[in-house]
Amino acid sequence: MHPRNTKRILALASVLFAATLCRPVFAIQRVTLRSGFSYDCMSTQPVDGSQLRLFLFSDTASSSTQPANFIDIAQQSVASIETLPDPPVPPPVPAAAQTPQSVHDILTHAGAQHDIDVDLLASVIAAESGGRINAVSRTGARGLMQLMPGTAQQLGVDDAFRPDQNIAGGTAYLDQLLTRYRNDLSLALAAYNAGPAAVDRYHGIPPYAETRAYVARVEREFKRRKLAEQHTQSTTRIQSTPSASLTIAALGSH
Repeated sequence: MHPRNTKRILALASVLFAATLCRPVFAIQRVTLRSGFSYDCMSTQPVDGSQLRLFLFSDTASSSTQPANFIDIAQQSVASIETLPDPPVPPPVPAAAQTPQSVHDILTHAGAQHDIDVDLLASVIAAESGGRINAVSRTGARGLMQLMPGTAQQLGVDDAFRPDQNIAGGTAYLDQLLTRYRNDLSLALAAYNAGPAAVDRYHGIPPYAETRAYVARVEREFKRRKLAEQHTQSTTRIQSTPSASLTIAALGSH
């Protein structure tokens, strides 16, 4: 495998699973301010007697070339801090309810071409359009991956409502952003939503409620899909093990 591809896979995997491996499963915290605004973050840390630091879904703290992605807020402005549970592992999805095979094939091809996990692409589509091919946002973004007309033109997309062109363009754009932000998934997703200029201006996820919610939503959906995949693989291994099959059969006989 090409070194760049290996780095990409390891970087995205670290963003997805670092919190699970290094801290309790219930890792996401919601900080609600007295104003009613809220932040979803990975952790909080007191800075001094009056400030609270919120770490906002980024792995840039481990990089010596980029600042950690956090904001400081006044502790007196905080109304509550609650821990959000990880999304439950869903049961296997019936074949009839799965993504149409044609779209799945397009995602598989685009993911392989740009070395991006198919589940991540599917998570972006879920957040962007809910899987609606003809979706149009209030700002004019179109199709499954919600490409703006100007962006679509730059990416060589003639018809943003064609799934093959839309997914090819959206995946290429996400690839560019992952490369730009050194495989920092959170920053790439923030740039996909708010634009690279906003991410560069704030040196991290912009303080926009919509963008912060978008990053959290995609990452949670990505994690949900990977957990479901692990659950399915684990179940398959157990059922395919002779001793386990005998045990299951024996339990069923009682």
